[in-house]
Amino acid sequence: MLNEEEIKKLLSCVTYPDFQKDIAAFGFVKNIEIRDGKALILIEIPSANPQTASKIKTDAAQLLHKNGIKSEITVLQPKQPEVKSNLRSSKNIASNIKNFVMISSGKGGVGKSTTTVNLALALVEQGKKVGILDADIYGPNIPRMLGVTEQKPEAFGGKIKPLRVYGLEMMSMGVLIGEGQSLIWRGAMIMKTMEQLLGDVLWGDLDVLFIDMPPGSGDAQLTLAQSVPVTCGICVTTPQTVALDDAKRSLDMFKKLHIFTAGIIENMSGFICSECGKEYDIFGKKTGEEIAKKYNTSVLAEIPLEPKIRQGGDSGKPVVIFDSDTVSAKRYKKAALALWQKIEGISGDNRAIQPSKTTNG
Repeated sequence: MLNEEEIKKLLSCVTYPDFQKDIAAFGFVKNIEIRDGKALILIEIPSANPQTASKIKTDAAQLLHKNGIKSEITVLQPKQPEVKSNLRSSKNIASNIKNFVMISSGKGGVGKSTTTVNLALALVEQGKKVGILDADIYGPNIPRMLGVTEQKPEAFGGKIKPLRVYGLEMMSMGVLIGEGQSLIWRGAMIMKTMEQLLGDVLWGDLDVLFIDMPPGSGDAQLTLAQSVPVTCGICVTTPQTVALDDAKRSLDMFKKLHIFTAGIIENMSGFICSECGKEYDIFGKKTGEEIAKKYNTSVLAEIPLEPKIRQGGDSGKPVVIFDSDTVSAKRYKKAALALWQKIEGISGDNRAIQPSKTTNG
């Protein structure tokens, strides 16, 4: 007699392509129904790549057949994104990096750097080669969030080596200047510094470089778009109307720079009490969905206010690594997976960007 739980257990042996987790662990097995001695299985994946869907369907069917189970498998996936990006037109002063992801926000204080760190580390956990460029010249917080405020980069052959921490590469003005030192620069200095942080740093062969931008839309954003082929952008906001007003400007900037918008991260989306674990709606919630529809994108994650996020950022112990069972960590990981699938689906010069085959234990 066929049993749904036994079938789901078998499907846990089907690995999601290029990741170490199985389709059941990712929560992609949406429904299993037994009818007339046949298992009817519905699988839903975030990848628009038809080859990914085909491999999952074939692997699952072969596994079930091998165990004497007749099956009918349906794999649902999103439509391939229609991409208008600067991949074709931009030069690339860091050609050993496959993908550049711009993390942007219309205003400061919305959790942009926290988002950058945790998304990057979530992709490291999924086996990707990842770097972070802290391009927020006026407020470089990434070194503190990664616990490397006391470290200084080494020079080699006229260039500087990025710091390595938690399996990723990182460079920031925060490790090049003294703590608390202010930078009072005009646009030309900002533009030159952006080019140097990209071209004069010995970045490794990375799958993704996350670039934590200054708030707003100005010289740094324009320089980045003109210096490297930005694969996609992520807009970080909070649910309040004043933050959403500025988020619209950030999304409009992506459009004008021809950068594909991978999605929106809504921070402070509810509050999780550390005592009872209950989630409260104190700043509003799901307001990012409205502007996502307007700008033809999606909400990648709704990250709640959770004390461990702040504690991890202040202590240099990011929540994705040190508190991986929290609601926030799980949502960051899910967002990172969705982001990678969008990167995988974006093409430039009539070729698909291929993911790394590197895996970490």
